[in-house]
Amino acid sequence: MNQRTLLIVKPDGVSRGLIGEVIRRVEQKGLHIVRLRMIYPRRKCMEKLYDIHKGKSFFEDLVSFMSSGPIVAMVVEGDEAVRVVRSLIGPTDGRKAPPGTIRGDYAISISRNVVHAADSLERAEYEIEVVFSEECGDF
Repeated sequence: MNQRTLLIVKPDGVSRGLIGEVIRRVEQKGLHIVRLRMIYPRRKCMEKLYDIHKGKSFFEDLVSFMSSGPIVAMVVEGDEAVRVVRSLIGPTDGRKAPPGTIRGDYAISISRNVVHAADSLERAEYEIEVVFSEECGDF
């Protein structure tokens, strides 16, 4: 089933020069990047993106980190895109992510894990709307 999902290169991935590597892996897998945006996200946008974590102990650090520098957001399309992108990036904790996944190869901690991806089709649609809105930020 053809789907679209959101994939973000986080501030640590951008500052480490990993944008091209993330894009290469997505395209090499046969997925298509249909929208691409580099922004310096506003805090309010990142609060909305991570609204499902509001009230959790890591929420403040996550929002601060994600608004600390530029991000690259992309809409990725393809067969089972949500599942395929999630398998490409690996588990949230990069220390537990297998080699060959983006996080397994590049993450240095659970929070500095290079990428974010939507975890469901419904969440992907919501997150795309948030990140690609005019209110989210500019560069």
